[in-house]
Amino acid sequence: MKVILTKDMENLGKAGALVEVKTGYGRNYLLPRQLAVLATEKNIRQLEHQKAGILARASKEKQNMTQMAQKLTAIEVKFTRKTGAENKLFGSVTSKDIHEQLATQGYEIDRKQIHLPEPLKEIGTHEVQVKLHSDVTAKLKVTIAPEG
Repeated sequence: MKVILTKDMENLGKAGALVEVKTGYGRNYLLPRQLAVLATEKNIRQLEHQKAGILARASKEKQNMTQMAQKLTAIEVKFTRKTGAENKLFGSVTSKDIHEQLATQGYEIDRKQIHLPEPLKEIGTHEVQVKLHSDVTAKLKVTIAPEG
């Protein structure tokens, strides 16, 4: 099944790309979520006509995400947790905790954009990657301090 992507998809391609996908994936996932449209003659002609607009929107979104990345690298997220022997935490700091802390500070970031290979379990300062766009990644400082 040939479809035209309307949004950037990490594993498929950029918005406006003509891609071949399995029929079930296209019919049950891409089309209902309006991530793609069928590649008919009419839609292909319309795509050629709208390509400039799509590229402009993608450029503006990338620019906005670059500005957001600069803001994120400037801030530091702090947590206080109970600790045990050898500065090990009781529990951990997860991407959900980081997401909630960023939301209280006014940053609208999806939890899935915070790339944390495994939860943070030690006291100290850690760098966490936040993937805002396919080409824009920010490094966020997360500091965990002992409680008390």
